[in-house]
Amino acid sequence: MKKLWKQYSYAITLIILSCTLAFVLSFKHHSDDQYLKVTISEGDTLWKISDQFEGKHSLSNKEFVSWVKKHNENINDQIYPGEEIVIPVSKEDSDNTTELASAPKQ
Repeated sequence: MKKLWKQYSYAITLIILSCTLAFVLSFKHHSDDQYLKVTISEGDTLWKISDQFEGKHSLSNKEFVSWVKKHNENINDQIYPGEEIVIPVSKEDSDNTTELASAPKQ
């Protein structure tokens, strides 16, 4: 057994680390499933969406925008109509599992 460990210790360590990393990444991905997914409408901004869901999260607008940018791929300062993003609002706190975020019509 010692001979086997000496010969393959790097490979065994690499396999264990890879499995651990895959487990951690899998857990992170599933944790986003508990949050609300919204579809962006024309004229929406992350700040407007933060204001729209103001009573359903406890973050400031700046914290909300930072959270959305961190937890959504390819989101920087621009969002586009039709995109779906995850926001830090619990699905349990919302009536629908998917809502359309839209700017108020004037």
